[in-house]
Amino acid sequence: MTQYLIEREMPGAAGMSRQALCDASRHSNAVLAGMGPEIQWLHSHVAGDKIYCVYNASNEQRIREHAQKSGFPANRITPVSAVIGPSTASG
Repeated sequence: MTQYLIEREMPGAAGMSRQALCDASRHSNAVLAGMGPEIQWLHSHVAGDKIYCVYNASNEQRIREHAQKSGFPANRITPVSAVIGPSTASG
């Protein structure tokens, strides 16, 4: 599977309550449960008016299908080519 970064434009996202985020997560999980193992949600970052999600999926179409079924936008879908962090510097 390929890892994807999904940018979701959601005005006011950073101001969502804990309950609203919980409800959105439950809804997303329910949709994913019906889609099979070819798509997995790893985590998301809520920042400003956007939510950035990291998913594993068999292809980009599965990401688009989840967006359509869940009602969450997928304004930009980008395959991840590498993941780096502080430990990357040590080679």
